[in-house]
Amino acid sequence: MTAQKFIIEGGTPLQGELKIQGAKNSVLPIIAAAAMCSGETVIENCPEITDTYSSTRIMTHLGFNCVFENNTMIIRSSGQRISEIPDELMREMRSSIIYMGALTGSLGECTMTFPGGCELGPRPIDMHIAALKKLGAKVSDEYGIIRCSAENGLHGAKINLNYPSVGTTENIMLAAALAKGETVIYNAAREPEISDLAGFLNRCGAKIKGAGNSTVIIEGVKKLHGCTYSVMPDRIAAATYIAAAASSGGEITLDGIDRGVCESCISVFEQMGCKFYEYSNRIYVDAKRKLKGVNKITTMPHPGFPTDAQAVIMAALCKSSGSSIFVENIFENRYRHVDALVKMGADIKVIGKAAIVNGVDKLYGAKVSATDLRGGAAMAVAGLGAEGITEISEIRHIDRGYENFEGAITKLGGNIRRA
Repeated sequence: MTAQKFIIEGGTPLQGELKIQGAKNSVLPIIAAAAMCSGETVIENCPEITDTYSSTRIMTHLGFNCVFENNTMIIRSSGQRISEIPDELMREMRSSIIYMGALTGSLGECTMTFPGGCELGPRPIDMHIAALKKLGAKVSDEYGIIRCSAENGLHGAKINLNYPSVGTTENIMLAAALAKGETVIYNAAREPEISDLAGFLNRCGAKIKGAGNSTVIIEGVKKLHGCTYSVMPDRIAAATYIAAAASSGGEITLDGIDRGVCESCISVFEQMGCKFYEYSNRIYVDAKRKLKGVNKITTMPHPGFPTDAQAVIMAALCKSSGSSIFVENIFENRYRHVDALVKMGADIKVIGKAAIVNGVDKLYGAKVSATDLRGGAAMAVAGLGAEGITEISEIRHIDRGYENFEGAITKLGGNIRRA
């Protein structure tokens, strides 16, 4: 397939209303959870992104029939179940590791290789493996192949995470949902997407309490059944479009999302000078004023500032008055977008975990290449506020997490096309 790119002509303030897509970071574990259910599962508000299609390919390989259209996915078991995921499917996305808990929990075994996804630095799966072992699984890792087995099924356990890892918390919830007895996760991740996964599992017959808090209790049940469930809105996509409005000096309304889901990002935008008004499950954003620098933005596990929003907000702050400081505590390679922003005229210095952004008056279009999902989105945000033409290659990264990105920007009046 010919490589595609985005051509963006900056300088037009974004205006209009946009419906926010379903959350990428919710739908992927929810699809994996459907592999544990009997009958039919209907997932609504399902984002049409390449990571969703990757999940569909995994589910089809595992023995499920998947129909996906109009943001609704219908998943039915075909009767024959498979517990192994081949390397080419595992490498398509990082979230594929979530099938470890789902398959071991429901089938008593799974075989997989190491997952792929954006190259953001080491993201070891040691915590996932250690958690499965605590639940009674035997796990081997030889020559890059991970094998899990639990001949007599999994059992409940008390698991204290040394870091509130989202993926590990989700894997434990999936594995423990059908385990014998009670599982308690201490220092669990508290992201809204964790609560969304628990909401789905509970509707399928699971017994999970405390999701969204640091202690989650899962009482194992004998079986799970399919259900109809609507995925929560994507708070990172919302932050991206707010950043695009701020970069271009526009005003937009986001439909289908409330402030509570986005609070950690919105509070930063307010420090930048943006105004917000909430009504009827909509958020109105007024970003027409010159942006102000923000003293310090530190990425932290929820409810702190999300690492996924760091790049897009940095792109918006490139044209602010004053300086802003970012401290990246989650991934060590999360500043890979900086070189592209500098190429566009930004003044950014990276020192270890810190990035210092000194605001400039203007950015200029340039030819840049998306380094990862959020880094690519940051280049688009900068391009919308830049003078001239920005050309972004390797946009397959952006397609992993944003549904019809160019269509969304065009709806808001931005000048963007896919070439």
